[in-house]
Amino acid sequence: MQWIIRDIPLGTNIQKARMKRGLTQEQLIAQMQLHGSTMTRSTLANIEAGTRNIRACDLKLMKKILNADYEDFFKD
Repeated sequence: MQWIIRDIPLGTNIQKARMKRGLTQEQLIAQMQLHGSTMTRSTLANIEAGTRNIRACDLKLMKKILNADYEDFFKD
């Protein structure tokens, strides 16, 4: 399993991308779970708060659901 190391504000950038699309944490998680993710809202909250890492496969799925570019997530 691959993990992303938090050396930039990845969680904050994920939150900004989610909010830009007008989705709540619950709505994003529901869409992710429809695509096979096991992420919970609590896990997403911790990722956005910067207290938990994200799995690369979940980041890839978020990119697809949020119609985002990786640059959106990896801004300084």
